Amino acid sequence: MSDGRLLADGTVLRYTLRERLLHLLVGLTYVYLLLTGLAFYSPHLYWLAIVLGGGPTARVWHPLVGVIFFFGLSWMYVMWRRDMRMTETDRLWMKSFGSYIRNEDENLPGAGRFNPGQKQFFWVMLCCTILLLLSGLLLWFTEYIPWNWRILRFAAVLLHTGAALVTVGGFIIHIYMGTAVVPGGFASITRGKVSKAWAKMHHPLWFDEITTETSPKK
Repeated sequence: MSDGRLLADGTVLRYTLRERLLHLLVGLTYVYLLLTGLAFYSPHLYWLAIVLGGGPTARVWHPLVGVIFFFGLSWMYVMWRRDMRMTETDRLWMKSFGSYIRNEDENLPGAGRFNPGQKQFFWVMLCCTILLLLSGLLLWFTEYIPWNWRILRFAAVLLHTGAALVTVGGFIIHIYMGTAVVPGGFASITRGKVSKAWAKMHHPLWFDEITTETSPKK
């Protein structure tokens, strides 16, 4: 059964409190990793590390926060793995992606709790986070890597940078889609509730599911 429920005030519970808090944790830790990572990436952006407590402080906290981010995203996977599975309807939806960009939802096949774009963003972030963790561990404990294996260090730098840049692109698109393209998307993850009209317009399959499987909650 979907996590969504009809509420007594006539709205729909889009995200539970636990989901919203976890999303906030993952979002905040990602932003910290992004800012400190950019500071390490370019001397021109080192001022970001200074703002966040200084270079040595950022060097200590960056990997630790990275571990927190990984476990937060892993927990998110446990909660949402069923909702994130791609379906045949999702594949049809992707063929009409242009209509989504133009905010012409009436021309799209029905979407479930998460549309295919949200699902793809989730899987990209999860895969890249695994790569970031593995390469980050190599960079974190380089003193334990024999010098004749130095190719691992170079590969870790390239892998860490490449995966990070992919997440940055996905993050920018995610923010843009949730604020500019889909009005009410950002409010749904902060307030947790959406109107029935919003749910029926943007996620009709999910709306049909919760209206048939749940009853008003008092």
